[in-house]
Amino acid sequence: MIQWFRSIVKKKSDLDPELQVRIENLERIIGLTIDDPSLYLKALRHRSTISKDEYESYDSYERLEFLGDAVLDLIAAEILFQVYPKANEGFLTKIRAKLVRGETLSKLTARLGIDNLMEFGERTSKNKVTKNIMADVFESIIAAIYITNGYEKAYEFVERVIENHLDLDELINTVDNYKRALLEYTQAKKLAMPDYQLITETGPGHDRTFEVAVKIGEDTLGTGTGKSKKKAEQAAAKEALDALQ
Repeated sequence: MIQWFRSIVKKKSDLDPELQVRIENLERIIGLTIDDPSLYLKALRHRSTISKDEYESYDSYERLEFLGDAVLDLIAAEILFQVYPKANEGFLTKIRAKLVRGETLSKLTARLGIDNLMEFGERTSKNKVTKNIMADVFESIIAAIYITNGYEKAYEFVERVIENHLDLDELINTVDNYKRALLEYTQAKKLAMPDYQLITETGPGHDRTFEVAVKIGEDTLGTGTGKSKKKAEQAAAKEALDALQ
């Protein structure tokens, strides 16, 4: 399958001991024997490494993440279609969005320990790994499985991860848009609409921090901070919901 990948393959025995250990650990995580470690090592390679002479600009996980994102969307849709045979399209779309969003995938990456196997450049450490990076790596691993073992094995991996590490019913009931939830609550209770007000804006232009308050009528019910106004508003809305409920 996709024969041109075979030209970059090395046997495990040809790898440095440290790389052999990483591949063996990844094999235990995905439940498959890795015959072409070069592709999987690329799936674990952060873009900060491409400044090294031995790597090209395309040698990080980013291209694989592009493919893995599409494969995961299909797998998630198929799994949910089977798990919820009577659910309508709107429900399935909503739960799939929660399943494949960055926050969910980053948690799965951490629970599986995939983040511990990543390769970084000298200027990037594991302490700087964001949720987006961890989510992207999860998708790049799916792409590597799909390329080397086909859709069925990629499906089995995702299905096993969901069964072992996610509660779909809990995911369904998780609030992920606190502003919308607060608006719906105030409408149901016939309260004044939430009013978000910027309190402070601090930090240099490239690294701003925003603090926002939300008022219901004359009462300030929540404040929140974030690296964008939207994130600060979400945090404020969450605090307001906690206060109201």
